[in-house]
Amino acid sequence: MKRDLYFSKPIMNAAGSLGFAPDPRNGIDLDSFGAFITNPISLRSRLPAAQPAVIEFPGGFLLHTGLPNDGLSSVIKKHGARWNRADMPIIVNLMADRPEETQQMVRSLENIENVMAVELGFAPLLSDDIILLNLEMCVGELPLIFSLPAEQVLSLGPKLIQGGAAAISISSPRGAVMQGEKLITGRLYGRSLFPRSLDLVRSARMIGLPIIGAGGVWTEQDAADMLSAGAMAVETDAQLWVPKEAI
Repeated sequence: MKRDLYFSKPIMNAAGSLGFAPDPRNGIDLDSFGAFITNPISLRSRLPAAQPAVIEFPGGFLLHTGLPNDGLSSVIKKHGARWNRADMPIIVNLMADRPEETQQMVRSLENIENVMAVELGFAPLLSDDIILLNLEMCVGELPLIFSLPAEQVLSLGPKLIQGGAAAISISSPRGAVMQGEKLITGRLYGRSLFPRSLDLVRSARMIGLPIIGAGGVWTEQDAADMLSAGAMAVETDAQLWVPKEAI
């Protein structure tokens, strides 16, 4: 039986911001969240980047981690019970660059009761054909959210929804910053991303695309603005790490 993608509350954390399972010990108030999104998970374990980096720029920062994780089976063994005990549904974020592996991971998650949906993330410059093949191979019991860069949301998003995807979310943009004489690439975060994200949500809703807003969401007003612009829900990330008095 196919599960529904439904948010009792329209706010949630973005993948990579709060770990692999809800944890009250991290000091983050999750009472306002309608779902918890895990850190990105791959089929096999991944080590951290050889030289992880956090580099500030005006209006935000670049983060380079390598997306370390223990691999899906180990993550389920460690956190699956906590997923089922959680007070909110779990959305598992999967690294979906290889459709056969993605299919294997999605099918294994169908047996976990409190997993509401899967969010699929992709490597930079992955072709539309590979992303569409992921949809073809993985559509089934669990709703699929495709996390796309801004450049693909409006062009590829409608094809994914027509093929059975439940929603599109906006992935963190990539960029590059010089550190000394070395060029460092990674994901970009910060308040400066919000205007573009808000405009993308508006454009998505104009073509009837079910969109989950993300990117630079820093305040309650930012989230409200995205919902007003047509987002079905909103993901927030780096502001979760900032003391409330600094926001």
